[in-house]
Amino acid sequence: MTSKTPEQRWLLEQLQQVAEGVARTFAPFCEVVVHDLLDPSHAVLAIHNNLSGREPGDPATELGLARIQDADIDQVIANYPNHFSDGRQVKSTSVGIKDSDGRYIAALCMNIDLSVFQGFQGMLNQFVDLPGAAPAQETLDPVGADAIRARIDQFAARMATTPRALKAVDRRVLVKELKSAGLLEVRRAMEIVAGHLGVSRASVYGYAR
Repeated sequence: MTSKTPEQRWLLEQLQQVAEGVARTFAPFCEVVVHDLLDPSHAVLAIHNNLSGREPGDPATELGLARIQDADIDQVIANYPNHFSDGRQVKSTSVGIKDSDGRYIAALCMNIDLSVFQGFQGMLNQFVDLPGAAPAQETLDPVGADAIRARIDQFAARMATTPRALKAVDRRVLVKELKSAGLLEVRRAMEIVAGHLGVSRASVYGYAR
């Protein structure tokens, strides 16, 4: 074990606080591990939401050892495929922590058990499946409704928000754009816009003036 400087000890202490916060936020689906790369034989310093079965004091992973040997390895390696020892698929992200000398001293690793979400996905696919259903002969949506909603979604994305979180001033600009594009001529357009924005039809009429 390499003797640690006060700076390195402080960084490790702070990293453990970050790990605990991330783990609480994404429990129980995300395992969060703090690796002490200054002690590779006992690198696992802390582990939260334990999904892999490892324990504090376990040795460094291959990536941890690679960082010890090469400080030029990317600090953030995100969303790479991985797996637990029992074969479960995992999506992992590893963030390397360097000291002021540019040396890797620690890593924060997050491992998401994909089997849980794959199970959810399977249930949802089964739920929405319509086996043997005849082609739809009618629709409750007026022609053009999808185009209106898509245009609203695109506008909200440009604002880096969601349709229902748009501010009043932005909603006014949006409705003007919809009007200019002729989308307010669609049957029940005001009702469609109001429903997608989560506001009253009266408000939409007001934005359109």
